[in-house]
Amino acid sequence: MILMFHKPYGVLSQFTKEESDHCTLAEFNFPKNVYPIGRLDWDSEGLLLLSDEKELNDRLLHPRHEHSKTYHAQVEGKATEQAVSNLRKGVMLQGQKTKPCQAALLEDPQYSPRTVPIRFRLSVPTSWIELILTEGKNRQVRRMTAAVGFPTLRLLRVAHGGLKLASLKPGQWVELDAAQRQCLL
Repeated sequence: MILMFHKPYGVLSQFTKEESDHCTLAEFNFPKNVYPIGRLDWDSEGLLLLSDEKELNDRLLHPRHEHSKTYHAQVEGKATEQAVSNLRKGVMLQGQKTKPCQAALLEDPQYSPRTVPIRFRLSVPTSWIELILTEGKNRQVRRMTAAVGFPTLRLLRVAHGGLKLASLKPGQWVELDAAQRQCLL
């Protein structure tokens, strides 16, 4: 079984609480024996897969399979085409260059406001960048946008391979049907 979950902001991608004020996956009534395939940071939102099929972890996450994940990042400042071009080529993070990726400037996608609003300053505009990555280093999108001068304020994973988050609301999950599994795999 594979589940698609719209992970809300402020939820840890694990079932065990580390501190009493943490919200975890245990609060969303998933079937027994599923675990997250990969993770999204506490302050990131969007598509998170869970499964009881252990072999999927390597198949969907290892960079050698070049399985793509699509992110929408709201960044501080008016992102430039030059910054996006630099993202496409790969940027240096902690002495290593990221793999080239697909990146584009986005019009405001009009997402519903986050439960905890992003930092807002009248004198500093925000803009959106779409990134499609085939690797998944720790906080990679946030570190990449910061490396080109545009720190991430809000981050959503909107697709995993051909599987799109679409109209699933934060906190909702569904089991994938055969067609959705095919999009993913």
